[in-house]
Amino acid sequence: MSDASIPVVLMDIKGDLSGIGAAGTENEKISSRCQQLGVEFKPAACPVEFLTLSNEKGTRLRATVSEFGPVLLSKILGLNDTQSGLVAMIFKYCDDNKLPLLDLKDFIKVLQYVSDEGKAELEKDYGKVSTTSTGTILRKVIELQQQGADLFFGERSFDVEDLMRVSSDGRGMISIVRVTDLQDRPKLFSTFMLQLLAELYASSPEEGDIDKPKLVLFIDEAHLIFNEASEALLRQIETIVKLIRSKGIGIYFCTQNPMDVPASVLAQLGLKVQHALRAFTAADRKVIKQTAENYPESEFYKTDELLTQVGIGEALITMLNEKGVPTPLVHCMLRAPQSRMDVLTDAELNAIADNSKIARFYNEVIDTNSAYEILTQKLEAAAHQKEEK
Repeated sequence: MSDASIPVVLMDIKGDLSGIGAAGTENEKISSRCQQLGVEFKPAACPVEFLTLSNEKGTRLRATVSEFGPVLLSKILGLNDTQSGLVAMIFKYCDDNKLPLLDLKDFIKVLQYVSDEGKAELEKDYGKVSTTSTGTILRKVIELQQQGADLFFGERSFDVEDLMRVSSDGRGMISIVRVTDLQDRPKLFSTFMLQLLAELYASSPEEGDIDKPKLVLFIDEAHLIFNEASEALLRQIETIVKLIRSKGIGIYFCTQNPMDVPASVLAQLGLKVQHALRAFTAADRKVIKQTAENYPESEFYKTDELLTQVGIGEALITMLNEKGVPTPLVHCMLRAPQSRMDVLTDAELNAIADNSKIARFYNEVIDTNSAYEILTQKLEAAAHQKEEK
């Protein structure tokens, strides 16, 4: 993709994809594979940008609460209709009173204000405020904070246009999102992924049938998005996945088992690359049988048997032809990567991060005067006036 001048976003869940930023070294197995395929091995590093949701090395990814909006935020928090209505009311109140919602402490402060000192003011212009609902919403926000969301919500917001850069030599930049510390925080990972997809969808014009995509996303360990997602969140992700192709954006879901991806999403995928599945239990054999049924019927292969027999660097592949019809399943041997098949050292990571053209801009910490500060000053002034009386 990168060599074809297509920018790529790559989720690095396990931390083993950074090696794409360094040239590989030839060994006996690589030489043998290249000889079999009749190709030449040319060690090469790809142009790489490291992005992070935490304090790891790389460019920080952030978004403001306002950018999420009441609908998306309510879905992330898993709120019911009544609670979602209250969130929409809070956003409207903040818009009308010029209270910027930038980070979660802003939202929490407003939530506390409208359930206490500002309750009468809000109910006068916007309707009844349920203390039970505000308490539930607050608990949900705190749960999100516990998974590290404070690092993600805030300024400076990341512009998705910076994902679509091309390097000085004409290759597409590969933006590696380092999320190795999010495996046990699926809520934050889902939050980030949904915001990214929604922002890309909202900001990208319709492209129609273009020769090559203008951006491609590879989502590793895709089950982390779907397993913990609420029904509302799942529907939102599915909707965006179905529609985003018309914007010229491609999405690849990488997972050990295709059953990890919902059937409604699986049905949208045009290219399928299936590596080996191993059968150790009766449940494994059942999954393999189901997986085989997801591929076009083949008179040449016994797909369920072949799935357990393909070796390292081999895969079963089917794609859509020029007419949009799935091609027959083919057992393929893959070319060895020309980049390093290992992680970069800390020194190499630091060198790439330090040479980034965007890291310094996005890593600057900004705490603008927003809802938290404005309401705090308002309450302090009211308390001061009360004391003087």
